[in-house]
Amino acid sequence: MKSFKGLTAQQVLESRQRHGDNVLSPPPRSSLWAQFIEKFNDPLIKILLVALVLAVGLALWEYASMGKGTALLEPVGIFVAIVLATMVGFVVEVKANKKFELLNQSNDDLPVKVVRDGHIRQVPRRDVVVGDIVLLEAGERVPADGRLLHSVAMSVDESSLTGEPQAWKTHRPADEADSQTAYPANQLLRGSTVIEGNGVMQVERVGDATEYGRVATEAQIEHGVKTPLMQQLDRLGGQIARASYLVAAIIVVGRILAFFLDDEPNTLLAGVEYAIETVMIVVTLIVVSVPEGLPMSITLSLALSMHRMLRTGNLVRRMHACETMGAATVICTDKTGTLTENQMQVAHVAFPGADEEPQGAAPTADSSDASLHPSLIALSLACNSTAYLDDSDPERVRVIGNPTEGALLLWLRERGVDYLPLREQCTVERQVPFNTDSKYMATVVRTPDGRRLLLVKGAPELVMDCCRLHDDALVWQLKSFQRKAMRTLAFACATLPDTAVVDSGDLLALASLHFLGYVAISDPVRPDVPDAIRDCRRAGVKVKVITGDSLDTAREVARQVGIWTVDDDADPLACITGPEFAAMTDEQALGVVQRLKIMARARPSDKARLVDLLQQCGEVVAVTGDGTNDDPALKKAHVGLSMGDGTHVAREASDITILDNSFASINKAVLWGRSLYRNIQRFILFQLTVNVCACLVVGLGSFISMMPITVTQMLWVNLIMDTFAALALASLPPSSVVMGEPPRRRGESIITRRMARIIAFVGTFFAGVVLGMFAYFLVYHVVGKGGSVISVHISPQELAIIFTTFVMLQFWNLFNAKSFASGRSAFHNVSASRTFFLVAAVILFGQVFIVQVAYRLFHIEPINLGKWLLIVGGTSLVMLAGELVHQVRKNLKSGAKLCAIREK
Repeated sequence: MKSFKGLTAQQVLESRQRHGDNVLSPPPRSSLWAQFIEKFNDPLIKILLVALVLAVGLALWEYASMGKGTALLEPVGIFVAIVLATMVGFVVEVKANKKFELLNQSNDDLPVKVVRDGHIRQVPRRDVVVGDIVLLEAGERVPADGRLLHSVAMSVDESSLTGEPQAWKTHRPADEADSQTAYPANQLLRGSTVIEGNGVMQVERVGDATEYGRVATEAQIEHGVKTPLMQQLDRLGGQIARASYLVAAIIVVGRILAFFLDDEPNTLLAGVEYAIETVMIVVTLIVVSVPEGLPMSITLSLALSMHRMLRTGNLVRRMHACETMGAATVICTDKTGTLTENQMQVAHVAFPGADEEPQGAAPTADSSDASLHPSLIALSLACNSTAYLDDSDPERVRVIGNPTEGALLLWLRERGVDYLPLREQCTVERQVPFNTDSKYMATVVRTPDGRRLLLVKGAPELVMDCCRLHDDALVWQLKSFQRKAMRTLAFACATLPDTAVVDSGDLLALASLHFLGYVAISDPVRPDVPDAIRDCRRAGVKVKVITGDSLDTAREVARQVGIWTVDDDADPLACITGPEFAAMTDEQALGVVQRLKIMARARPSDKARLVDLLQQCGEVVAVTGDGTNDDPALKKAHVGLSMGDGTHVAREASDITILDNSFASINKAVLWGRSLYRNIQRFILFQLTVNVCACLVVGLGSFISMMPITVTQMLWVNLIMDTFAALALASLPPSSVVMGEPPRRRGESIITRRMARIIAFVGTFFAGVVLGMFAYFLVYHVVGKGGSVISVHISPQELAIIFTTFVMLQFWNLFNAKSFASGRSAFHNVSASRTFFLVAAVILFGQVFIVQVAYRLFHIEPINLGKWLLIVGGTSLVMLAGELVHQVRKNLKSGAKLCAIREK
């Protein structure tokens, strides 16, 4: 702005050095040590700690009385297992928290309009400094504390600080005494939101020095709230836990009876050993039964998804939105900027009324004249607007604010007219911003020559009606542009007497309006939208266009992107207007909403009602919105999607902000949501298979003289197969395969029938292999070649073979879980799954280290290379069988599709 030069680049640097950045200090967090100690609050860890104390006491007793140094290895093994289990969970949680902190920092990157070096530009909120000149309009959040230099009918929501939902603000000293607000009427505070009007503010305090920094905490992206899916999995985990407690109780009772019914005499030491062994068996059963990795897997999956979605233009503000987008069945989308590029250009102008001035107005130039400076047209386009042009780079002038209004300013600029002097020479007495309810914008200005003008622009039918203009040829011409997907705006004006009261009431009722003319503005469709719409339809997601534009414009854009087809022309209820929808009863509307594809001239109340009715029909609804009035619809929808250039109110009400405004990004959010759900299913499939196998082995082995898998070994299995598997499967990238499936039904179990069959069969099969090997080695030792008893024990190396076989069976099954429901090989696109294969390598090398180096802790002996190759090769048949099953299923599906095509 010419009257506000703003700070120079040097002054900005000096101010930042003196007053700091405009960033609030993050709330105090627990130290890393405290976060690690919290991991020991887990009930199972506490039980293991008690068992560790008992094991240490017993080992010390055995060492003191019998000199058995090897007795100390058992408690050392338990200690290592506890430390590893808590450490891995701690590291994963710290990484997840860091990702959420990165997402929260994006709040400080929201753009703010400032004046610097005499030019209007946008800078991130964090870069605002003391002394900056900030431009504010309705729907925007105040970025720092400051003093108003100019204002027009301005009110702000200070409820976050004072509880005051609407406080009137002014820069005029004479009006300050009349203000009854908690803070001075010319003072704006960080955290408040502009409700009406606009203003210019000079920043006085930033960051922690602001009132908001002293009394409030910045809004953070929610990640502590339990999502519906997490609640569903909590119930699943509770059911599994209760079942494991019941089985554990049965084992305790059974082992107690077996101990006292044993014919051999039992010493006190033997009783203590047996009791500790029973406790460890029970704890192990509970540890391997309860999928404690589920919450971590979900948290990690959500953290990774939210972080990666940010790279694709989706800022997720509420955790549940990640998973809910995957279940969306309907997307209600806006047109402008979402389906189109939002690159507005004036394609046609017609100002026939410019030659006929309203009564009392001064003469004006013709609309085609390059010297539009003194005309009503130039005044109307320059003053009845909230947009600005950033011309700091003359080669690349950028629009700041509403793109439609920006296109009008650029049109003036192309004709040699600078909008800013025109705007600054006029005094704005009142301004009513455009909104989708009223469908017009009006501004009362006092010109330098003393005229008092009411300038109006808006929907042509409304402006023509206010001007009492009925021109069939004009209506036909407007429709012809709308049928070419152009936005049309009409302009009108009136001269107001000095006695007219403009501070309140309906401005359009103050005088008879004079019709000036109209413009047609083109906005091409985004090139990636038709493919994105096609993907949505293939995924079973219905797309509905809800726009404030005319019926013809909306229908043409919908046709270009593939939402509207030739067949829809025959359905009169597939495309209606907001007023027509509002006139329907709920019963009538319920019969329409499923057929509806386009709603034109829609108001926010129409959008909110549509969302509500669709939800009554059982649909999972995602809706876009960018205006302050879209708040009800965004909050009512299952997932609210705000636009990156939308108002702060819309962004706060939404669950996801589409930073690039593109529908293709919405499509990616659906892809991420479905992929997230599928990855969680894969982890459940893998983990419950391990649990079924481990429970059968531990449960049956507890009544044998010795366990096939020792307690320490089972704790290691639980660590690598629970924690590391969660990390591996949570890191899998999204797959386009999920977009070829229909949306999941609401309320359906996350464990499908196919998953249940796989879990039961594979888990039982693995347990049979382990117990079969145990029985083979036991029989081999009990019965010699001559039938004489040789031994009733299994050698440490044979235990190592059983242990390693058990781990490798689960290891290869991890690859089957990766390819579950993907229709592809587990080794498809290895580069995109680097984290998965890295974690798999860690699991493999960890097992090698345990067997070959740390074997004493696990009461086993090293295995030679030949046996390693035999175990790895033999167990790899599990993965090969899975690959074969996937290939057979893929061929069967392809064959079925081919048959269907031939039948058609």
